[in-house]
Amino acid sequence: MLEDSVDPAMLRHHGDVEARPGMLDFAVNVQGIAPPDWLRDRLATRLADLGRYPSSDDEHAARVAVAARHGRSPDEVLLLAGAAEGFALLPRLAPRLAAVVHPSFTEPELALREADVPVARVILERPYTLDPALVPEDADLVVLGNPTNPTSILHPAETIRALRRPGRIVVIDEAFADAVGGGRASGTTSDASSAGHVVSGEPESLAGFSAPDVLVFRSLTKTWALAGLRCGYALGAPEVLARLAHGRPHWPLGTLQLEAIIATAEPAAVAESQRYAERIAADRAAMIDRLTALGLDVHTPATGPFLLLRVPDGALLRKHLIDRGVAVRRADTFPGLGPDHLRVAVRGAAEVDRLIDALDTALW
Repeated sequence: MLEDSVDPAMLRHHGDVEARPGMLDFAVNVQGIAPPDWLRDRLATRLADLGRYPSSDDEHAARVAVAARHGRSPDEVLLLAGAAEGFALLPRLAPRLAAVVHPSFTEPELALREADVPVARVILERPYTLDPALVPEDADLVVLGNPTNPTSILHPAETIRALRRPGRIVVIDEAFADAVGGGRASGTTSDASSAGHVVSGEPESLAGFSAPDVLVFRSLTKTWALAGLRCGYALGAPEVLARLAHGRPHWPLGTLQLEAIIATAEPAAVAESQRYAERIAADRAAMIDRLTALGLDVHTPATGPFLLLRVPDGALLRKHLIDRGVAVRRADTFPGLGPDHLRVAVRGAAEVDRLIDALDTALW
């Protein structure tokens, strides 16, 4: 539905403002506090090159590396200063009506509204199952996340492809796709074939799907702890990418950003990210058990590196957790959710111990 009154501050809110220095951070979905040693060492080798402008050879090498990683051609790759830059570029596609599937990451809607693009919100009710029939037929741009932040839902690729229509571009935010391991989503009891999630290596991703009307955004931020470097890319038809890139400044990415993209697209890094994804899946399953044992409503099935909770008196609970040095993400800024929804990042056992202790004290 078209919204008459939208608060831009709510759309602009992100978890980084919840986690003050020194707090135990369950508000931000970045895995770890810094890139792995090998990646830091790789970036350090390029520090001596920072006196020169980023080279066209580096830019080409990064596009070739990403293309090889996803089975695409280099002209189907647009390098970005984080996936957020891709959302900021969406108005250049000049849609007449953009449909944004919610609850989901709010930057795409914010960018479109700030460019005066009409936006129709498609708000999914729990269990947040995507129904293509809910999207207005006249929408010529559709944006959704997969897996979706904050619900941790993974939509079947077949359902996403069913959104395609003549004259429409479908945009998929896959910022967390590399954090989804093969195997069953946590919290589901359905068999593997019906779950639709049992595919090794980024199940349900459309990153390798070449089509003139499908655009995929990817991010290096979450898995590789590169939030401060701003690295990502778009995958799509060359003519669509050219429309996105029109008017960008020269040298839109720096040398270290390009090196990070090259490094993390290499086969050894992709294999490492899959090991991270399997660890996240195990941590997520253990975390669901511990949170539900406290009597909390944890939305499942869950596939991302975060969980959506529904709690009693969410604002007061967040305050109690803050007083105990624990940051969680308020989720009422996501369209379709309310003040009793919270999002928590998936963390390891030691950090979850502290979260459970803080919750136990705050709840009882």
